[in-house]
Amino acid sequence: MSIDFWGLGLQAVNVLILVWLLSRVFWRPVSAAIANRQKAATALIADGKDKQGKAEAALAEATRARDGIAQERTAALDAARAEAEAATKAALEQARTKADTLLVAAKTTIDKTTEAARKANATEATGLALTIAADLLGRMASPAVQSGFLSHLIAAIGKMPEGDRAALVDDPAGIEIVTALDAGEKGAAERKKIVQAVHKALGGTPDLRFVTDQDLIAGLELRSPHFVLRNSWQADLAQITKAVKDAA
Repeated sequence: MSIDFWGLGLQAVNVLILVWLLSRVFWRPVSAAIANRQKAATALIADGKDKQGKAEAALAEATRARDGIAQERTAALDAARAEAEAATKAALEQARTKADTLLVAAKTTIDKTTEAARKANATEATGLALTIAADLLGRMASPAVQSGFLSHLIAAIGKMPEGDRAALVDDPAGIEIVTALDAGEKGAAERKKIVQAVHKALGGTPDLRFVTDQDLIAGLELRSPHFVLRNSWQADLAQITKAVKDAA
């Protein structure tokens, strides 16, 4: 078997020419196209990563915003709840204070009404009792009772300072002797007795005028423009009435 070196050489030359043609005509454009595609793919990948980063950042921002909104909502709800509780507490306290004030006012009114009613009842009862007492004392009036009042009157005159007795004796207006006795025959004798006793007690003879006053019930009183000596059941009942009113 023999080898054709010339043929092999020609084939080798043809291969080299084909490789050169391929590298010049086909491979460089293909390589450039592949390189361009790689660059474009790389740019797309970089752009995609950039957009992904932006999207992730936007998502993180949205998440933070959502968390912030949730926190603000919680804070607003807490503040509203606290405000509502404070308003409710204030309203309850105000209502309690108003109720206490109304209760105190009502109690004060009740106490005043009760006290006024008690005083009115006491006054009415006192008036009734004094009316009954005056009626009973009027029935008990007698010469003996009148004689007792005269004795009290003479004793009271005797206790007066000498200067006051002298002033009464010298009073130009005279002295009124107020009595419940009627000016009848018996009354005239009794009045004469009274005049004699008063003159003796005063140590002089001033002008004495009798005045009839049935409201005295029983008793004798001396009156002048500047002097009054009370000595009657009417005066006693007046003192009792004043004492009852003062005690009420």
